[in-house]
Amino acid sequence: MRSKLLLLGVLAIGLASCGGDDEASVSKERKAAVAEHYADIVYATYGASIASAEKLQSAIDSFLDRPTQASLRAAREAWLAARDDYIVTEPYRFYGGPIDDPKNGPEGLINAWPMDEVYIDYVRGEPRAGIVNDRAAYPKITEDVIVEANEKGGETNISSGWHAIEFLLWGQDQSKTGPGARPASDYTSAPNAARRAEYLRLTTQRLLSDLRSVHEPWAPSGAYRTTFLADPDKALTNILRGVGTLNSHELAGERMAVALDSKEQEDEHSCFSDNTNADVVNDLKGIRMVYTGEAAGVSGGDSLDTLVREVDPELATQLRAKLAATVAAAERFPATFERMIAAPEGSPEHKALADEIAAIEQQGGDLAKAAKALDVKVNFEG
Repeated sequence: MRSKLLLLGVLAIGLASCGGDDEASVSKERKAAVAEHYADIVYATYGASIASAEKLQSAIDSFLDRPTQASLRAAREAWLAARDDYIVTEPYRFYGGPIDDPKNGPEGLINAWPMDEVYIDYVRGEPRAGIVNDRAAYPKITEDVIVEANEKGGETNISSGWHAIEFLLWGQDQSKTGPGARPASDYTSAPNAARRAEYLRLTTQRLLSDLRSVHEPWAPSGAYRTTFLADPDKALTNILRGVGTLNSHELAGERMAVALDSKEQEDEHSCFSDNTNADVVNDLKGIRMVYTGEAAGVSGGDSLDTLVREVDPELATQLRAKLAATVAAAERFPATFERMIAAPEGSPEHKALADEIAAIEQQGGDLAKAAKALDVKVNFEG
């Protein structure tokens, strides 16, 4: 399903990125410097994501050792913090890098969605549903079982990653005004409590393993980093493809416009925890971070903004302003994402989300103009 906004946005981006005769020339040395700084940012931010995921694992272990409402709340807070650190890394997708290599990239195990929660555990009206409760098909919960079940038989059959952990911590969201409310007793006295606990422990363990697997190739001597930096032209194309596709196809389209059209809670990205507002903000921060080259813990270096400012200062200023404005607008959302998509057309909530989708699509158009200014032929259609 696609909205009219999404279709118009993709059309505009395609037209803007077709190239022409007026592109400026940027030296390979300058492109190489941008690629090097980008690789430093990738490595640092994946490292930060791993550090916070390790804290999540510790909080979940503490919860499973002593399941109480307080320890469950602490595990949820750790998930929310770790989620923020992961989401800013999403611009490193969409070009066949370590996270989404066509052969063995783990992105589908890390962040696949939307998730049919009944595939994992019970939901209202189906108390024996899911892998957790199906002892006949799954006599023992193991990491291999979780991995092999992921997307087996359908793309919503998600069994691992952020959203599996989210569901196991919050449970099914049956509220129109708040997140899920899974009780701690699901891990003590409820049917299959021990299996549920083992599932949560193992899928958290697997998430960490998958995050480490995409971090290591970007190390200073990493194999993928070496290949990435060997071709500055291709590197610059991939950097732009990553930020542009996340911005326009994935965020504005799949994650926001589709949900606004459908008004379905299941189309919300982090629907169990009601964390989608933060997901939007942090995706936008990740896009801005890659464009500006400004990242915590990484010393200054050349960036896309550096190059665009040299060839089209007006466009660079305009793009920086839009990147700041879309983040600020998302931070000011007047309600949770689920309430905004359910709000009637013309309401302040509906308007705030529709306006933000339009602004992100316009931002994508400027990213396409930046690509053209740098003589990079790329589209952002996913």
